[in-house]
Amino acid sequence: MTETIKIKLKNCAFFGRHGALESEFELGQRFYVDIEMEVRPTRALSDDDLESTVDYGAVFSVAEQVVQNERFYLIEALAHRIGTVLCDTFQPIRRVLVVVRKPSAPIAGILDYAEVSVECAAAD
Repeated sequence: MTETIKIKLKNCAFFGRHGALESEFELGQRFYVDIEMEVRPTRALSDDDLESTVDYGAVFSVAEQVVQNERFYLIEALAHRIGTVLCDTFQPIRRVLVVVRKPSAPIAGILDYAEVSVECAAAD
């Protein structure tokens, strides 16, 4: 039997200064991030062992650090960076899908948000 663990964090809210316009950097804005990780099966399934899985609190902190402390012109690049850092930081991750929503996108029109998704796979 092949098992897959999926861990999801939905609608994580972070303040960042990303965008192509200088005003977006100066003012900053809120970004919403969803993270879906496919994790290799570990002892966590049989042993209920916290140390053998991906700590989603730590995943949240990593994403928060990237959004708050780095600067990107494109939310595509931001999503890719979050995914890459997560794959590099947490060995059990096979694949991660990162969705970034930007509700205050500078568009001359009415919309809820701009959204991108980027999927990254860990090197085996």
